[in-house]
Amino acid sequence: MFSNSLLRVGSKLIGLLLTRKRPLYHSWVAELLWLPSRPEDRLSSWLRFKDMTHRSCCRVSYHPQQLSIKVVNARFFVWWQFNRSIKFSQLLVGPTAKMNLFQSVTSALDNTLASDPTAVIFGEDVAFGGVFRCTVGLRDKYGKDRVFNTPLCEQGIVGFGIGAAVAGATAIAEIQFADYIYPAFDQIVNEAAKYRYRSGNLFDCGNLTIRAPWGCVGHGSLYHSQSPEAFFAHCPGIKVVIPRGPVQCKGLLLSCIADQNPCIFFEPKILYRAAVEQVPTEAYTIPLSQAEVIQEGSDVTLVAWGTQIHVLREVANMAQEKLGVSCELIDLQTILPWDTETVCKSVAKTGRLLISHEAPITGGFAAEISSTVQEECFLNLEAPIARVCGYDTPFPHIFEPFYIPDKWKCFDAVKKLISY
Repeated sequence: MFSNSLLRVGSKLIGLLLTRKRPLYHSWVAELLWLPSRPEDRLSSWLRFKDMTHRSCCRVSYHPQQLSIKVVNARFFVWWQFNRSIKFSQLLVGPTAKMNLFQSVTSALDNTLASDPTAVIFGEDVAFGGVFRCTVGLRDKYGKDRVFNTPLCEQGIVGFGIGAAVAGATAIAEIQFADYIYPAFDQIVNEAAKYRYRSGNLFDCGNLTIRAPWGCVGHGSLYHSQSPEAFFAHCPGIKVVIPRGPVQCKGLLLSCIADQNPCIFFEPKILYRAAVEQVPTEAYTIPLSQAEVIQEGSDVTLVAWGTQIHVLREVANMAQEKLGVSCELIDLQTILPWDTETVCKSVAKTGRLLISHEAPITGGFAAEISSTVQEECFLNLEAPIARVCGYDTPFPHIFEPFYIPDKWKCFDAVKKLISY
């Protein structure tokens, strides 16, 4: 049992140690807080403690080899100070390499094939590295029985993946473009999503992960630019995840592969070579269904996922510089099931909400977020919720710059929210 006075003294001590620029102090803090030595376990522990700080009475169970810590009737001030002082990236210890987004996908798949002998990767042209080179070198490293091509048949690809997962394999299917996932819609919605439910949990295909390049790319036109996440958000039994960059991409993809539910993992194709970060070479996971507050603010909440996060980050900077408006930026990361708590907590603070995505506005996932926030935060709202999305037309080719919800459209929406 921690007393409040001891927690306050401890938090100040930890804070002093962490303000120093020497890694030795940080290692002392890590040991004091029983952080695991492996990077992936340390990250998972940090995220568990981050969640714990929101509760006044809780219990946290660690990794099997770690201690269980009970905190009763008091916030864990020591960890709270640690959480405030150390950035997310600092906890990704261990060897890292400079990777763009497609290389982080390759790294995640490589880690999975190396650690799981049942893992198989299949899809159109994956044996040759895939059209975006996400599986390059994996067939040569792990053999043609574990990384192999399929016929050009999306329904067959997903159907095969369901069967492989039911039989006990870790099945990782690739749909060459998200625009071509519709022939597999029946297999995903009527088979994969319902397999566990209809068998009373006797059987499941939870080891199935479906990857697909997603979103606009600058020249994709009708059939290589779509964002179909909202179609699957209406389907209980699956998870839908979209990363914004290489670090998140690898961690979230490994979480999808490890998750015991079928997952659809959409990869923003325009970021495959545009986004570059230092990414750990070892395996690590980022929890699903947890949004990330990228930038804290007090006037407007901005919510997006994937590529649009980078657009709204620029909008937040413009709003601060030109309007003196403080924007809180949230990356939803998981579309289904989504993190309502983080979004509603932010809107209750700011009183204003802007949601943006590339998909058409009618029936887009922004409508679901808007409806939920309206129900939960009605008395906190200072202005109507704004949606800045694609138009209700097929994705154009030469008119793509006018179709996408760019920074200027989003900035105008912020101005309207503030002046309402």
